[in-house]
Amino acid sequence: MARTSSSTTALSRSLALGASLLAAVVLAGCASGSARPKPAELPPNVALMGVRAAWTARIPAVNFPLQVRVLGSQVLLAGSDGSLVTLDANTGGEVARANAGAALSAGVGGDGKTTAVVTRDNVVIALQGGREVWRYRLPTQSYTAPLVAGGRVFVLGADRSLTALDGSAGTLLWNLQRTAEPLVLRQAGVLTAVGNTLVAGLAGRLVGVDPDTGNVRWEAPVASARGTNDVERLVDLVGGVRRQGNVVCARAFQAAVGCVDTYNGNVAWTRPANGATGVDGDDQRVFGAESDGRVFAWRADTGDRAWASDRLQWRYLTAPLVLGRSVVVGDETGLVHFLSREDGSPLTRVSTDSSGIAVAPVLAGNTLVVVTRNGGVYGFRPD
Repeated sequence: MARTSSSTTALSRSLALGASLLAAVVLAGCASGSARPKPAELPPNVALMGVRAAWTARIPAVNFPLQVRVLGSQVLLAGSDGSLVTLDANTGGEVARANAGAALSAGVGGDGKTTAVVTRDNVVIALQGGREVWRYRLPTQSYTAPLVAGGRVFVLGADRSLTALDGSAGTLLWNLQRTAEPLVLRQAGVLTAVGNTLVAGLAGRLVGVDPDTGNVRWEAPVASARGTNDVERLVDLVGGVRRQGNVVCARAFQAAVGCVDTYNGNVAWTRPANGATGVDGDDQRVFGAESDGRVFAWRADTGDRAWASDRLQWRYLTAPLVLGRSVVVGDETGLVHFLSREDGSPLTRVSTDSSGIAVAPVLAGNTLVVVTRNGGVYGFRPD
C-alpha cells in the first residue's frame, strides 16, 4: 500500500471504463425484478404504533447513491442534477439552497460550515454559505459522500483510494492508494470517523487511518474475495454502519456482516450474509436486510442470529434505521415498514409516493425523514 503526500504528483490512474460498466451491470442484476419471485400481498396494516405524516417537501429526482446528512434538526439533501437543499426537520421548511452546477455521483457531506459533493466528472466541490469555495479534480470516480470533519474533506474513491483535502482551500494533504480491484460497486461505501481515527471500507476490510498523515493504523477483514471470476470475487463494504462506542459493524456486499473494535482493529465477529445495503443497530442487536427481502437481527456481542423475518421477502429494502422500539426500512414501492426491534413482527407501515425509497430513512430531531427516487421528502412523527 502506498501513500503520497501533497508534494508528489497527483495520481493519474482512473478506473477502466469496462470495469465501471461491468460493475453497473452487476448491480443492475441484483436490482432487476425479472428473475425474482413476486412478493406476497401485504396483509392489512396492524397499526400497533401511531405514526403521522408531519410534512412533505420536494427536491429534484434522486438517481445516484444519495447519503442524507443530519446536522442536529437539519437535513442536507441533494438531487442528481446538483441541487443542494437544507431542510428544517421540525417543519420541513427550506433553510438553504445551492447548486453544484453539475450532475452528482456522491453526496452530501457537511459539518454545518462546509458542504461537499462529488460530480459525475470526478470533481469534488465544496460550498460555504451556498457559494462554491473550491473544487478539486479526482483521478477516479467516487460514489461515497465526502466526510467533512476537523477542517478537512475526506474522499473515498471507487478504486479504494482515500484522499484528504484542506477544507478551506481544497489543497491535497495526503492520498492513500492501494491496488484497485477489477470491479467496483456504484453505491456508497464506508467512510466515517471514530474519535481521531478515520474508518474506511477498502475492498472487504475496515481500515483505520490517521486523519493527519494518512498512515494506516490497522486493517480488519470483514469478508474475503471468493469465486473463480471477477463478478464472483467482487467484495466491498457498503455504506450504512452501526456504531456503538468504538465498535463499528458493517456489511460486505453479498458476503458477510461483521463488527470491528476500532480502537485496535480486532474483529469481534463476522457472519455470512447475502445483502447489498448497510446495517444499523443498538447496544444489543445489529439489523440488516438481505437481498431477498428477509430482515435479520444478530446479537451485537456474539453475532448469533437473534431473529429473522420473511414478511417482506422479495421486496427490495433499504438499509434499516433503529427508531425506538422499531426497525424502519423502506421498499421499492414507496412503503415504509416499522418492525418490532424484539422479534421483527410488523408494528405499522406508512406510504410515500410510488417511485421507491431512495436511501435509508434517517432521524433528525424527533422526525423520521424519508426520501423517494422522484425527490419526495417526507417527515413522519410518532403520535
